[in-house]
Amino acid sequence: MRTYEVFLKKDGKDEFRHAGSLQAPDDEMALPMAREAYSRRGEGDLMWLVDREHLIEADPDLMAPNTDKPHRHNDGKRVAEHRRQTRAAATDSPPEGNES
Repeated sequence: MRTYEVFLKKDGKDEFRHAGSLQAPDDEMALPMAREAYSRRGEGDLMWLVDREHLIEADPDLMAPNTDKPHRHNDGKRVAEHRRQTRAAATDSPPEGNES
């Protein structure tokens, strides 16, 4: 038996989404089995089946260079805090030209 990953997509701009996996003896049997198991209620208009033997897994060392770029995962808290501090500093200092 071979294991297949099933991906479904609705017509339009939506992306393919993983629906699940199934085991089948061959490609010919995998298609009707996937249709019965994952698209009986019209969950998708298009279907991909991928044999797990053909999946390529990325090595963690290949992915590591992206872990040292925190700016790519900015949630805005640092920017908001910087703006708060800037505003607070501006209101705490006396206006220019009116020093006594």
